[in-house]
Amino acid sequence: MTDRQRWQAVLDNDRRYDGAFFYGVASTGIFCRPSCPSRPPRRDRVRFFPTADAALAAGFRPCKRCRPDLTDFSPGQD
Repeated sequence: MTDRQRWQAVLDNDRRYDGAFFYGVASTGIFCRPSCPSRPPRRDRVRFFPTADAALAAGFRPCKRCRPDLTDFSPGQD
């Protein structure tokens, strides 16, 4: 999957990619799932990560909305 495809998944809030990758926003220090309902960040501030652990290791904290640190959390249903 390319960064362009990942970015489109973020813009579309596509839950099919939840768990496939995570994205961090440099200006806030937060990382999210692709389906996060928050306002999309500017593209130049986004970094993609293969796992939540990789985002944590890079210094990002989990989003309180989409809870990317929890494997069984479903933001649209919980």
